[in-house]
Amino acid sequence: MKGTGFFPCHEPIVVLIGPTAIGKTALSISLAREFGFEIISVDSMQVYRYMDIGTAKISTEEMNGVKHHLISIVDPDASYDAVSFENDAIEAMVQIKTTGKRILLTGGTGLYLKALLEGLSEELPAFPEIRADLMLRIKAGGRNLMHEELLRCDQISAKRIHENDSHRLVRALEIYRGTGKPWSWHINKDRERKKDSRFSKVQVIGLTTDRSRLYARIEKRSRVMLESGFEGEVRDLLNRGYGAHLKSMRSIGYSHMVKHVLGEWSWDVMLENLVRDTRRYAKRQYTWFRRLDNIQWVDTSEQDRVRRDVERFLSSN
Repeated sequence: MKGTGFFPCHEPIVVLIGPTAIGKTALSISLAREFGFEIISVDSMQVYRYMDIGTAKISTEEMNGVKHHLISIVDPDASYDAVSFENDAIEAMVQIKTTGKRILLTGGTGLYLKALLEGLSEELPAFPEIRADLMLRIKAGGRNLMHEELLRCDQISAKRIHENDSHRLVRALEIYRGTGKPWSWHINKDRERKKDSRFSKVQVIGLTTDRSRLYARIEKRSRVMLESGFEGEVRDLLNRGYGAHLKSMRSIGYSHMVKHVLGEWSWDVMLENLVRDTRRYAKRQYTWFRRLDNIQWVDTSEQDRVRRDVERFLSSN
């Protein structure tokens, strides 16, 4: 992994997260100029070139002289995932450290942020013979007995796995039989490993607002995006050979506009589905954020409080 010598990192790291359209960009620029940050984008779509309007990508003018990392770094047909982001973000942190600037992470892709802050989980081995035996029991209708067995050997996992969830039930028993330790034990061990090996000074600020206000912002952004030439951007991507099958083109916004361009959806249907699916995405973002530890949630109306909290955090570190 690039930059592994960077850990453990004792530099103060500020993280600003929140769902799409909540106002992270403007606040992050303000914080960066006031406190001397360079910004690392934590956005799974803004890494792609030529995909600007549909990702609400910050423009050079909006950056206002603040250096940004991990924006427009790969083509839309590139294979890019949490592992790629983790490596690139660590490399960016190493570069920022050499400039004497501070590090501000901002974005809405919870999986990417979790990968960076905690490291990706170590993959447990598979035990094919054990799994084959357990699958036979499942097919024979033995779910109830298997769930009772899991209760005896791993109560924590049994409480979070429903007896009808065959895949996870089999995996939990497979891990226990194959390693001699419960799945929950491995999870806790992995969490402790991550806490000990990464960052010692992190402030995570989550922007939030009431649902009706957020939904209104999402609808407004969707309309502005369409008025700003989003259809032309998608047609250009298709003309460049970036087809609808690509991961990048299957994302919210791009998949919707592709269906309109290809004649599957009218403009009104496309807009309605775009707003609906973006709202659903915002809900999923909140679900991811809840998996992170020690988030300080702040309403978007309290930006002065954010500044005070950041100043206090930096002063104490």
